[in-house]
Amino acid sequence: MKISEIIEKLDLKVFAGADNLDRKISGGYVSDLLSDVMGFSNEGNIWVTLQTHKNVMAIASLKEHAAVIVVKGFQPDEETIKHANEEGIPLLGSHEPTFELSGKLYELINS
Repeated sequence: MKISEIIEKLDLKVFAGADNLDRKISGGYVSDLLSDVMGFSNEGNIWVTLQTHKNVMAIASLKEHAAVIVVKGFQPDEETIKHANEEGIPLLGSHEPTFELSGKLYELINS
């Protein structure tokens, strides 16, 4: 499944990385602990978090994530958006809580 399809089906906001919405998603990872994401997420994952600072994009770039979704209506700061655009990683937003969004994302990726 492509990121663009996820955006449409989950009504996500695109904060950054709009040029790379055709990337395919290999799976997902949900965590707010950066060391956990560094240790256990995989390339091509779409990462779901409530973290909004620029280190999120550093980890996403290091792990070669397909995209990052920020939940609960949280807004990334300008530096995070700038870093996401520089790295070419889609940074997306949802008003949904983590649990609900993760369930929907799981169903979409695995259907």
